[in-house]
Amino acid sequence: MTNIAPWRSPLAKALHLNRAKPHSRYFQIATINPEGFPHNRTVVFRGFYADTNNLQIITDIRSEKYQHLQKQPQSEICWYFTKTREQFRIQGLIDIITYQENNKNMSHARQQAWEKLSDNAKIQFTWPTPGEKVIKEYHTATDSLEQPLDTFCLLILKPQKVDHLQLKGNPQNRYRYHLDEKNNWVITAINP
Repeated sequence: MTNIAPWRSPLAKALHLNRAKPHSRYFQIATINPEGFPHNRTVVFRGFYADTNNLQIITDIRSEKYQHLQKQPQSEICWYFTKTREQFRIQGLIDIITYQENNKNMSHARQQAWEKLSDNAKIQFTWPTPGEKVIKEYHTATDSLEQPLDTFCLLILKPQKVDHLQLKGNPQNRYRYHLDEKNNWVITAINP
């Protein structure tokens, strides 16, 4: 079991206090394209991986996000909670878990992520390739959805830096967390 990072407590509190707001399950993730430009999009938080500080996200292996992360696994998410007026920016490296995964624990995590999806969400992985020109007619495959489709991918963000900004209050508060050379989390109060 990994030591729970000190930023997890304020994040858990924000998730709890904002739980009635469906949009609190979504955050923005930025990747870097081959030309070095950032690409940002909104994804769904799929929980933490096992007993770690690592966040789970899913994607289609045909997506730009997947292509970017294969070349540049560095990423940052930005998560804003409207009720508590706070922002978490979490920077780290992303592990990509596909149908070709050899690690049994990671394959199991991918299977579990798949099982938690609704059938409507699973069917999206049978759709035509994301980002390509629309074909007027296509048929969605309705084969068994018990096993993850080859197009389904689990992404695991392994945080290295976290910036937590609390906009409520006067003064506002901001904290930066980072991993030191011994892999321990260090917290610093910084100016908002």
